[in-house]
Amino acid sequence: MQFGIFSVGDITRNPVTGEEPTDASRLQDVLRIAQHAEEVGLDVFAMGEHHNPPFMPSSPVAINSWLAAKTERLILSTATTLITTNDPVRIAEEYAMLQHLSGGRMDLTLGRGNTGPVYPWFGEDIRQGIPLALEKYALLRRLWREEFVDWSGQFRTPLQGFQSTPRPLDGVPPFVWHGSIRSPEIAEQAAYYGDGFFSNHIFWPAEHTAKMIGYYRQRFEHYGHGTAAQAIVGLGGQAFMRKNSQDAVNEFRPYFNEAPVYGNGPSLEDFTAQTPLTVGSPQQVIDRTLGFREYAGDYQRQLWLMDHAGLPLKTVLEQLDLLGGEVVPVLRKEFAKNRPAGVPDAPTHDNLKAAAAAAALVEKAAEKSAEDVELMEVGS
Repeated sequence: MQFGIFSVGDITRNPVTGEEPTDASRLQDVLRIAQHAEEVGLDVFAMGEHHNPPFMPSSPVAINSWLAAKTERLILSTATTLITTNDPVRIAEEYAMLQHLSGGRMDLTLGRGNTGPVYPWFGEDIRQGIPLALEKYALLRRLWREEFVDWSGQFRTPLQGFQSTPRPLDGVPPFVWHGSIRSPEIAEQAAYYGDGFFSNHIFWPAEHTAKMIGYYRQRFEHYGHGTAAQAIVGLGGQAFMRKNSQDAVNEFRPYFNEAPVYGNGPSLEDFTAQTPLTVGSPQQVIDRTLGFREYAGDYQRQLWLMDHAGLPLKTVLEQLDLLGGEVVPVLRKEFAKNRPAGVPDAPTHDNLKAAAAAAALVEKAAEKSAEDVELMEVGS
């Protein structure tokens, strides 16, 4: 499994000190947090994409390109790349470029986002959200897999003999996760192509997440990509930890109460009871996360949201120290226990490259066999 963090890049007033970060200071904090994630032994950092306050990360490609130069091992991903309001040609080229810059240490999560006004800002209609996601991704796949593309569709001008550049590193397209909280159409899309499905899992109860993942696994098998257990699943989560669980609750409560994503709603106690948000000791986070497997099955990627709601940088870095030092080592060991042999590893550029090479050998052998049969028939 891969373990890591994701950021939504919110600019939120610290409810304890009253301080509010600037765009510049928040960006620098995010970069430091991502670098520290690697330092404490995490595998993945994923950056969201937003074009509206109180969020600042309008260009996750730029952020991850900077991080590619400053890290050595960390996989750089996106918490959401807005497939509905981005041009597939730009996505194909920018992420292929990031693939080269990072030496293959990247993938991306495609989603529709949750901010309705974004659609008209980029010339799109929110009522076409699902059709936009389906059509644009179908084009994106072709741009990465075909040297020259002729294409026409509903939502952009046609392409004739178009070649996106640079071509994917080693001829292997970036791995794609399809992210969704509530849309079965996106789970269906992920299953149809045999891609990964990332369930953000931060607002809804376990029963809802179980249904979405179960549906994706069923359809993954239906389309012939493998058994349901071999589907590629990622989960989001949220945590705040202190050595003493009551200290964690007391410290986090004012941040929870004013958080832009769930402030002024249910109480902290109700929200932690009904969603995966865990506020307590490292052991409580371990126990809660291990429980995800009971309804999600054996999965490949676990990411946590750690740097939101106005939490100061020092506190977030302390959270990462606990996550990397006490929580993830136990989770690696426990998730490996009784993991069926057929469950695939988390996708990386190297294992995708190896799989592509193996498939090419099989195809070459099949072509050779067909040629031999043809020669035998001619000879007879």
